Amino acid sequence: MRALIQPGPVHPLRIESHGGEATEKQFSAPAGTTLLQALTTPLVEAGFQAAVLRFSGASVTPFRYVRPAPATDERHVAYFSAPYAPPGQSHIEHGSATFGWRDGKPFLHTHAVWIEPDGTRRGGHILNDETTLTAPISVQAWGFKSLRIDMRDDPETGFTLFHPSTVTTGAANAVLARVRPNEDIITAIETIARRHAMPNALIAGSVGSLIGTRFTDGRVTEDHATEVLITSGTVTAGRASVDVMSVDMAGRVHQGSLAHGENPVCITFDVVLIGIAHQSINRSDGQT
Repeated sequence: MRALIQPGPVHPLRIESHGGEATEKQFSAPAGTTLLQALTTPLVEAGFQAAVLRFSGASVTPFRYVRPAPATDERHVAYFSAPYAPPGQSHIEHGSATFGWRDGKPFLHTHAVWIEPDGTRRGGHILNDETTLTAPISVQAWGFKSLRIDMRDDPETGFTLFHPSTVTTGAANAVLARVRPNEDIITAIETIARRHAMPNALIAGSVGSLIGTRFTDGRVTEDHATEVLITSGTVTAGRASVDVMSVDMAGRVHQGSLAHGENPVCITFDVVLIGIAHQSINRSDGQT
C-alpha cells in the first residue's frame, strides 16, 4: 500500500477512538452569516463539545476555499493551494464538517463539492469564516457532550489538527475517532468498530485526506493528496463499505466506493460511527 514519509516522529497510536453518547440535531442555518457562525452557533447552544455535520443545497457568496497542493517546503508532505474566490454565487452540492475548538473558539473542518458561477463542478476545503450563506439551509448533525475535539499541533505531520478526547464517561452509542497517516481508512474503520464492539454502524459525516484514491470499479486518482468527504457508509457484521467524494489537486471531483485496503490516509481523517443497534439515538428536538 502507498505511504508517505511524514516530516516528524511517527506517533505510536495510529488510531485514536473514544466512545460516547451522540445526540442527533437537525436545524436551519440562517442566511447572512458566515458558514462558521451559522453552523456552529446551534451546536454551542446545545452544549456540544464535538460534532459532525452534513448539509446540501447551500448558496454562498462571498465564497473562499483551498485545494490540496504539493508541499512548498520539507515541513509537510502536502499542503493547501492559495485561496480561490469565484466571483458571484456558488452552490454547495454536498458538504461535511467536523466541529471542534481552536484556541477556545468554535472551529470547523469542512470539505464540500459545489457548482461555481461558471457552471464548473469543483470541490475542496472551505474557509468557513470567509464564506457567507445567502439563503437558509437545513443541517443534520450528531453531537457529543461527553467527548471533545481541540485543535493542537501535530508533530508527525507539521499541521495543527483536530484531536479527540473524553470529557466524561458514561453510556456510549457512538464513536469519535481520528486516523493517522498511512493507515488504510476502511481497515481503520473496521478496527474502530471491533475495538468498540460495534459490528453494525452508520458512518456519519466524516472528512479527511487520502494518498490518492482507489475505487472498487478500478478508477484511480493519482495525486498524492486528495481531500475526501464520506457521503455514505456502513459497517455490517464488521465489514465496512464507504462511498466518498474525492477532490484532486486540480479541484476535480471523483465519486464512488472505496477499494478495501488501498486507501491510506494522507494527513488525518475524522471518523464518527453511530451504532445501528442504537438507531433510536437521542435527538435534541425530543424525538427518537
